[in-house]
Amino acid sequence: MNDPASPQQPSVPDDARVRPVVFVRRGFYASLGVLGAAAAAAALYTARGVLIWALVALFLAVSLDPAVRLLIRWHLSRGMAVLVVILVAVGLTAAFLLSVIPAMADQAPALVKAFPHYVASLQDRSSGFRQFSDRFHFSGQIDKLVASMPARVGSGALGFTKSLLSALAATLTVTVLTIYFLVDLPRLERSAVHLVPRAHRARFDRIGEVMVDKVGSYMIGNILISLVAGLAAFAGLTVLGVPYSVPLAFLVAVTDLIPMVGATLGAVICIAVALLATRLWPTTVLVAAFFVLYQQLENYLIAPRIMRRPVQLSPGAVLLAGLIGGAALGLIGALMAIPIAAGIKVLMSERLRARDAADTDADGATPGDGPTTPPPPSMASRATSRPAGRH
Repeated sequence: MNDPASPQQPSVPDDARVRPVVFVRRGFYASLGVLGAAAAAAALYTARGVLIWALVALFLAVSLDPAVRLLIRWHLSRGMAVLVVILVAVGLTAAFLLSVIPAMADQAPALVKAFPHYVASLQDRSSGFRQFSDRFHFSGQIDKLVASMPARVGSGALGFTKSLLSALAATLTVTVLTIYFLVDLPRLERSAVHLVPRAHRARFDRIGEVMVDKVGSYMIGNILISLVAGLAAFAGLTVLGVPYSVPLAFLVAVTDLIPMVGATLGAVICIAVALLATRLWPTTVLVAAFFVLYQQLENYLIAPRIMRRPVQLSPGAVLLAGLIGGAALGLIGALMAIPIAAGIKVLMSERLRARDAADTDADGATPGDGPTTPPPPSMASRATSRPAGRH
């Protein structure tokens, strides 16, 4: 018998109860969602090579966009400006390779073949290096490595051909995608802006323009600085009489692209070759002095003039971004990481500036900061404030 004083428990209608079939349906949908996410992740992992090519092509398109915009300001259509930029870039690359590859094909094998002789000559001139070589069997290891080079090249001919064809396919794909992105870049930017809520589109568009400008100016400036470094290294090594100046200068130009440590790495390799192939005094000392002097000129004269709007990042951030990019995509990743990090800094700076402006406006609206003008009375308050008896 129920106690009339006790509260009655609310009865749950049958429709509100979750039936077992609902649990089964929800579990089925959840399983489909997990399987769909796993399939999408597997597809992305399988197509990671193509996606990396597309990312590199987009990065190159953004890097070449300042030159295209410059030609557009000279009253050229975007299609014609893209054609001119692509032809100039391909022509300069082809001319550079045609001028470097024949000399490298002659001098690089000669350097490898003569390397044991240079090591033996250095052992005769330096007792300390001779003791180091005897202790760790350095000369023997060099002889074995040089002797095994023809067999390695012969056995790896098929792999080399496959790698060459893959490189050509990747280069062609990246070139075509770069042209497409470069022609269609304004529409891509507008599409990206439309993904943002309408209230934030103006700010997002401004941030995007700054990021594109940062990436383009950094990449073009970095390539120009590397070319200047390679030409200066070639001239200096030739004047000082260091052999194999062409491959060494090409190595300096490539390593100069690497942030923070690239220029030092190329200089150390050139000094080491000069130490092996020439005398310590005066040639090797003059080579070291040349690279020290050039680094000062590059840091304080050449780079500031070429990069008028440099990437403003701390050395620690530059090094960290370069290491992360290099670990992900190698040399290309290291090059892409610096301007991407600068773009992220621009995005964060704009976001913090907007937040500070909003906080300042909120602080200005708080009471107690000063006399404020009272709001005008509403019509209802004006009607109730009339004196009685006057209608």
